[in-house]
Amino acid sequence: MMSQFEAALRGQVQRARQTLTAAQRAGHDYEVHLHAARIRDLLDLAARHGIDTGDWIDPAVLESATVGE
Repeated sequence: MMSQFEAALRGQVQRARQTLTAAQRAGHDYEVHLHAARIRDLLDLAARHGIDTGDWIDPAVLESATVGE
């Protein structure tokens, strides 16, 4: 069973993923970078609390989300 903290983090990652996708579709490279950074921060926070985030987001999504691409 997922804790409230884990559920909240997962929800934030999902929302950030949606806004990342929207920024990619709009061609807003800087916003893509910002949303990807937010996702990385949330995943790092989860990892610090021992939460397995392996199935939350495809790592390729974050690798492709850099400024200037």
